[in-house]
Amino acid sequence: QAAKSARTVVIAGVPDGLLHNDIMTDILTIHFQMSKNNGGDVEEVMYPTDKKGVAYVTFEDQKVVESVLKKDEHRLEDKRFSRYYPLKVTRYCENVSSFIIYLVVLPL
Repeated sequence: QAAKSARTVVIAGVPDGLLHNDIMTDILTIHFQMSKNNGGDVEEVMYPTDKKGVAYVTFEDQKVVESVLKKDEHRLEDKRFSRYYPLKVTRYCENVSSFIIYLVVLPL
């Protein structure tokens, strides 16, 4: 099985403070398991993290990472939200902290 870091993506743009962390983790898990989101079996969702609005999703299969990254737009939707939230999905890398800061401070 591929190393955990190779099976992990970084999710930025998670709405912060709207719902209880456990519920948000469940919503993220469901989103990334759905075939319409190019998802697959989720091994673990790390949320909250030390970065506001950021989660880490680890898949059981590395192929799902490639599939999820190919999707043009990820929209986090749930009946408990008043609107959808666009998510920025990127490959996990060891130097993820500076990369996240770059994404948040200097949006692409």
